[in-house]
Amino acid sequence: MTSRLKEKYDNEVVQALMEKFQYSSVMEVPKLEKVVLNMGIGEARENPKALESAVEELTIISGQRPIVTKAKKSIANFKVREGMPVGAKVTLRGERMYDFLDKLMNISLPRVRDFRGVSATSFDGRGNYALGIKEQLIFPEIEYDKVEAIRGLDIIIVTTAKTDEEAKEFLSLMGMPFKK
Repeated sequence: MTSRLKEKYDNEVVQALMEKFQYSSVMEVPKLEKVVLNMGIGEARENPKALESAVEELTIISGQRPIVTKAKKSIANFKVREGMPVGAKVTLRGERMYDFLDKLMNISLPRVRDFRGVSATSFDGRGNYALGIKEQLIFPEIEYDKVEAIRGLDIIIVTTAKTDEEAKEFLSLMGMPFKK
């Protein structure tokens, strides 16, 4: 069973991008490579339970078990030592990636209060898009009563697009709600 977003890409997006950017081959058309979800947990040094609950929430959101990220350097001002757990991240590819993006664009983002679209300037210059979410409660799988603390997360969408213009057009054709 393929996801709706994958079918949309195969049927509509490729044709539209081929016409707009005059690609000579279908292989030049930008594709989704991966989606990375990252949650930084600053209070993990005092409260190990915070890290466990964040990992559990990220598992529920993504459908895949995240890895715990550790500090690369010791920073005295932040009271962080090298090797201490400071966050969790998960990389989605294939079917899970398409399912997650479909859920994000059609269910979760419209649930944000006063939502008028995501920023169109969050591209990195190489066709990748970064999106910050202030609270994990916008995802329908997260139960409000079971949340210990409201945490934000970063979502990075990695594409094979060469420029930001191509990536923006690609993501908007896929259904990303950019600000007008």
